[in-house]
Amino acid sequence: MNASYAATSSSSPLANRPTMNGSRRASESTPRAKILLLGLRRAGKTSIQQVLFNNLPPKQTFYLETTMRILRHPYNTVIPLEIWDCPGNVTVETLGAPLSQFSTLIFVIDIRDLYNQPISKLVEFIIAAYHESPNISLEVFVHKAEKLQEDDKIENFKQIHERVSDRLTDLSAEYEQMQLNFHLTSVYDHSLHEAFSRVLHKLIDSLPYLEDLLNVFCANSQSSKAFLFDTTSRLYVATDASPVDSATHNLCCDYLKMLNSFGPLYKSSAASPTRQKTSIPTTPPPSAALTPAYPGISTPSLTNSSLASNDSSKDLFYPSAATSLHPSTPGTTLTYHLITPELALLALVPTSVFEGRRGLLEYNVVFFREGVQEICEAEKQARTGG
Repeated sequence: MNASYAATSSSSPLANRPTMNGSRRASESTPRAKILLLGLRRAGKTSIQQVLFNNLPPKQTFYLETTMRILRHPYNTVIPLEIWDCPGNVTVETLGAPLSQFSTLIFVIDIRDLYNQPISKLVEFIIAAYHESPNISLEVFVHKAEKLQEDDKIENFKQIHERVSDRLTDLSAEYEQMQLNFHLTSVYDHSLHEAFSRVLHKLIDSLPYLEDLLNVFCANSQSSKAFLFDTTSRLYVATDASPVDSATHNLCCDYLKMLNSFGPLYKSSAASPTRQKTSIPTTPPPSAALTPAYPGISTPSLTNSSLASNDSSKDLFYPSAATSLHPSTPGTTLTYHLITPELALLALVPTSVFEGRRGLLEYNVVFFREGVQEICEAEKQARTGG
């Protein structure tokens, strides 16, 4: 069994809660990877779904109503998802669907909860999954970690982990074969984004190809770290081979949040109606990248309307932005490039490379974008049988 410790800081920018996934909702006939979200009442299941996928500010989760029935939330990223938000009293018998239909089971436990009841319910679903769907991914989110001091949260996390393991071992030694992953999470920092990203990785069949593209990009651009993010949920769907540093991940999440918040305030001439009437090539040349109006940063429009104004990917406008992290030499620059309407590349590159070899960097981004778009198209055709 694996345990994951992670904690940092973030919140979601939008105060109003639109319909889940808004304009990116696909047809009901699209085959989706189903994620089952379980836990006792007030454990934080709905808060997780709303903060990640519906841009609910964490402070407003206090006002969410208790889930009384199973709610299905579709969401489109590199693969189409369907998240089942279940009430606290749901059982294997009342779920209304066999566990074999689900790719992942996430059980949420309040870190301050009395552990016997949630652990009993978790073990019940683990045993059912063992017999019905042995290949299902089992994830445990020890949630609301912000409620305890650092030493206490680690101690409670270990106790929950040990009690679940002991309970399964007492029932039968064969249950030890089940791969169970534990994550320490909170909606008030980036630990939730990092944990759910790791869950998402197991569902993406094309993940090795995305990682290979990122490795090639990093090698050719002298990038120390690169992430492919889902822009709305701020989950990273892939990263390069270097280890994920929580501080770097948190920095990228915050930068993406800032761009999501302030991007609609800016308008680029490249997204104007007169520009859109002209023919835009399938792969914009490196010179098409915007020159920043101020040193170190360029923030053209990031609105979904400008990105989705044309159905064909060749008509899309691809915003980019950059900011210097360290003023001292040699310095590091964090860059942002939109790859598809849902995905963006965030990379750390030396400031000297960004300033002196900007054309080469943009050239590498163009080829990376083409590769990701081809992979996404292949994923879509494989799912729809096209």
